[in-house]
Amino acid sequence: MRWADMDMLGHVNNVAYFRFMEQARIEWLDALAGSGAFRAGEGPVIVNASCNFRVPLVYPGVVDVKMWLGEPGRTSVGSFYELTKDGRVHADGAAKIVWIDITTGRPAPLPDFIVASLRAAAG
Repeated sequence: MRWADMDMLGHVNNVAYFRFMEQARIEWLDALAGSGAFRAGEGPVIVNASCNFRVPLVYPGVVDVKMWLGEPGRTSVGSFYELTKDGRVHADGAAKIVWIDITTGRPAPLPDFIVASLRAAAG
């Protein structure tokens, strides 16, 4: 958490919660494929996102983000998050990840490396 994440009310601005979840998604994808995830002209977009703000986050501190994924569909997978600080849940959220053809902007099948990873984790 950064000082700049705070707003005039003295707590972390709501936008920062979405950034924390975004960072978890990027790190997950990078761990699976690195920059190779975008080589074929395809990549992920978020089509919806939500956050339930349970307890305000206040600087200073470290936010731990737990992320897990749902059952993959043909072109999408749900992602889910829990944000904690000092062992206390401050927020939870979700985002639907859709894989797209970057040129056309249309959905594309989830890559095998994602589907295989999710199936292995569920197995």
